[in-house]
Amino acid sequence: MEADIRPVTAALWPAFEDLFGRQGACYGCWCTHYRNAPSVRRENNRQRNKDQIRERIEAGPPPGLLAFEDGLAIGWMQVGPRADIPEWNNPGRGSAPLDPADAADPAVWAISCFFIRNKARGRGLTHRLVSSGIDFARQNGARFLEACPMDLSRDSRSVGLYVGSSRVFEKAGFERVAERKAGRPLMRLAL
Repeated sequence: MEADIRPVTAALWPAFEDLFGRQGACYGCWCTHYRNAPSVRRENNRQRNKDQIRERIEAGPPPGLLAFEDGLAIGWMQVGPRADIPEWNNPGRGSAPLDPADAADPAVWAISCFFIRNKARGRGLTHRLVSSGIDFARQNGARFLEACPMDLSRDSRSVGLYVGSSRVFEKAGFERVAERKAGRPLMRLAL
């Protein structure tokens, strides 16, 4: 699959908004799940989540990458410093950092979420996004890039795959460094 992959900026907000649709993808999350504590997530609604990610995109730097095909946004991957997604660093999560200092280290990055348009799923777009994310992280001074994907899913179109598949990350050269939750390894790539 050929796709034009770009860092999301304020100018690309309309494409991001179109990709996520009226519901905000993944039950109205708007890719804010790892940005908010559970208490905030319970209080938020789709509109507050949408406003939050829009403000984050407009403030910069880009918090992720958008994939385009024929001018239409077909995929998204959240990638950036761990500090930008504080809930991903929660000690109770499988994604918790190996070293607690990594949570604030601007050179330790994470790929935390994906959202792929239904018609673009199953065509290798996640692989392309991860490859572009590796380049994006390197260009922005990352020393390590981490992910906490799923090992197995009953369906490649499962919404639960918003964290990605471990097979995709293995193919990109990531290594398993911890597994605190069965089937959800913390994986790392040294850049």
